[in-house]
Amino acid sequence: MPIRTAAPEDLPALLALAVDFYKEDGFATSEADLRTNLATLISSPTARVAVSESDGRVVAFAITTTTFGLESGLIAELEDLYVAPDARRRGEAQRLIEDSLRWSAGRGCGQLEIVIAPNGQDVSHLFDFYRKRGFRDEGRRLLSQPLEPPTRE
Repeated sequence: MPIRTAAPEDLPALLALAVDFYKEDGFATSEADLRTNLATLISSPTARVAVSESDGRVVAFAITTTTFGLESGLIAELEDLYVAPDARRRGEAQRLIEDSLRWSAGRGCGQLEIVIAPNGQDVSHLFDFYRKRGFRDEGRRLLSQPLEPPTRE
């Protein structure tokens, strides 16, 4: 099952997986917003949307983006990783993580970060999962404030 870069024609399959993922994990992002954001990410030069297929069907995806900051320079974030339930426990997540690491290193990133969002759920298994794959908890906390789009006059 090769890992490849998503193409615009993958959008319907990716959207279906993203909707399932966000429903499963308790995110409130609308399907319309997911569609718009996926289309933007697929065409972005600062993002990699990687997909894995089984029997010609997209069964997993990972989204990695880059950003540049004063402290660390160029870094990558593995923003989303999802494997369809019927494709789990076959190494898809590990292969997508490895792909994200290669892509990030190839872009010159100094590190790959991941944010684990609990959304009111027990996510301790995710900390264990990523620790076993070389990620370490640096004790940082992510704070956010929603922004309203500017009004047009």
